[in-house]
Amino acid sequence: MAFEGLSEKLNGVFKRLKNKGKLNESDVKTAMREVKMALLEADVSYKVVKDFVSKVSERAVGEEVLNSLTPAQQVIKIVNDELIALMGESNAKINFPNKPPCIVMMCGLQGSGKTTHSAKLAKYFKEKQSKRPLLVACDVYRPAAIDQLKIVGEKAGVPVYEMGQIDPRKIVKEALKHASDHGNDLVILDTAGRLHIDEELMKELSDIKKIAEPNEIILVVDAMTGQDAVNVAESFDKTLGIDSVLLTKLDSDTRGGAALSVLAVTGKPIKFVGIGEKLDEFEVFHPERMASRILGMGDMLTLIEKASENVDEEDAKRLAKKVKDRGSFDLNDLLNQLKQIQKMGSIKSLLGMIPGLGNQIKDADIDEKQFTRLEAIIQSMTPNEREKPNIINPNRKRRIASGSGTKVEDVNRLLKQYEQMNKMMKQMTNLSRGKMGRKKMRNMLGGLGGGIPGMPGNGGYHGSGMPF
Repeated sequence: MAFEGLSEKLNGVFKRLKNKGKLNESDVKTAMREVKMALLEADVSYKVVKDFVSKVSERAVGEEVLNSLTPAQQVIKIVNDELIALMGESNAKINFPNKPPCIVMMCGLQGSGKTTHSAKLAKYFKEKQSKRPLLVACDVYRPAAIDQLKIVGEKAGVPVYEMGQIDPRKIVKEALKHASDHGNDLVILDTAGRLHIDEELMKELSDIKKIAEPNEIILVVDAMTGQDAVNVAESFDKTLGIDSVLLTKLDSDTRGGAALSVLAVTGKPIKFVGIGEKLDEFEVFHPERMASRILGMGDMLTLIEKASENVDEEDAKRLAKKVKDRGSFDLNDLLNQLKQIQKMGSIKSLLGMIPGLGNQIKDADIDEKQFTRLEAIIQSMTPNEREKPNIINPNRKRRIASGSGTKVEDVNRLLKQYEQMNKMMKQMTNLSRGKMGRKKMRNMLGGLGGGIPGMPGNGGYHGSGMPF
């Protein structure tokens, strides 16, 4: 999970500050030394760390902080503000020209994920902004690069323009004519990369830049390479001139130094991030939301956006009415909910967006494949069994386990979890109808963590055997 190590260390610093209550200048200086070490260990540029700590310290030792009723909270707010400033005050966007097409040139070193993320970018604009993108295969050197772009382009539902392994300059010229003739309002050029920056690569990219006159040059860098990613960004900007950065593998980079250094070092904003292998695992970079995640405050806005994008509104209304009328739901409903949750991304990343849960689940061993097994169990049931789970006796359990390639114990766990969820649904229905006393309400709210891995109330993930 991105920034996992940094988030853990910063939260430790802030916890110690909160325990002190009243703060003095010495307390703040001690805390800032720890923040400095945490940032350096996260592979943030030394100069960036030095400037960041200096700004935070200057504000944190002010009279309004040390004399406030909640000085530790004030320090956290200052750190949050400065993190946002470090990554950019707001999410930077691609400015589309009044006269299409908008030409986006993707560049980067070999292995950075440029081809896959060209398709991710195309899919994003096609689905979110109703654009008609065209992917152009300009990498004529890397074996199978053109085939790879065709494959990811097909998965994204975006056409790919290719002319084989000829001069990429000619490909760009012809692609722009093709886009004009076919009404493509967004052209994404997947250019060639190298294992290192060399004169030949930069000459070719400069020629393509002159021919295409791109509206945006996006450098794709692998977040896992840490400070090297920042060095690459600086080199490309000096030689080619880039407009923005797309960070890949941010979900795998537990340090996060690149994300915190890029803007400060290059002056170029991060506009997008790749957070997984699937084409949907792609996000606009929001500095304020990322700062919130780093400080363990969650990211409810992104979670809500993911839910609104993936959850069928009519289906949600139908389920809500069903629960309200009957006080329960069946296994068909559970199966449908599982499928919709899976569309939103990994469960660990989703739970990490809930304020206060990030640190609690960081060590939880969440098996994402459990969802596939749960689906197999439910799909091995008859329609009658899904609607009336109480009829599932030992013989039926053995048949369901055999049909789904699981064990009877797995079927029992699913049914037990279903019963717990149904019970909670009934309690919430009573709550909405005003039929629940305060004590019961407190008990119910206290047990809400029971369905979440690693949370109190369910005996831990391994105890429940369930991924939610």
